[in-house]
Amino acid sequence: MNFKAVLGLGNPDKKYKNTYHNIGHMMIDFLTDKDIFSADTLIVKNDGFMNESGNSAVSLIKKTGAKPEELLVVHDDSDISLGQFKLSQDRGAGGHKGVEDIMNKIGSKNFWRLRIGIRPAEETGKAEEFVLKKIKKEQLQVFEKVFEEAVIALSDLH
Repeated sequence: MNFKAVLGLGNPDKKYKNTYHNIGHMMIDFLTDKDIFSADTLIVKNDGFMNESGNSAVSLIKKTGAKPEELLVVHDDSDISLGQFKLSQDRGAGGHKGVEDIMNKIGSKNFWRLRIGIRPAEETGKAEEFVLKKIKKEQLQVFEKVFEEAVIALSDLH
């Protein structure tokens, strides 16, 4: 798959930096150092708050001329354990408000998603109870490994 656009989800304020909900932004930072996409692929972070990510997706699609299936959205997924990730396409939002907003605004669910697991074993409650917590130092190393593995999976995809 040759992506024309890659959008990492998160929140813009400094207080959200290094929180679980901003893992999409962190992955975009990681991807900018890699050479896995073609030179004409635009790789960006959403420019608003998570729940309004659809506006960034619409803008990115207009700017790149991408079809929904040429868009990759990178985001946190509290239903996936820390240290895991999944690549999927044409699926429901699974309760993720940012993804739901993208689906509503672009009128399609037929885009690729890199869903990065953020649920630590000790977090058994609802996602909203921990997604805005700061990521622990030892977990940052786990995310580094996940990012590396995700890059390999994305490379294999196209």
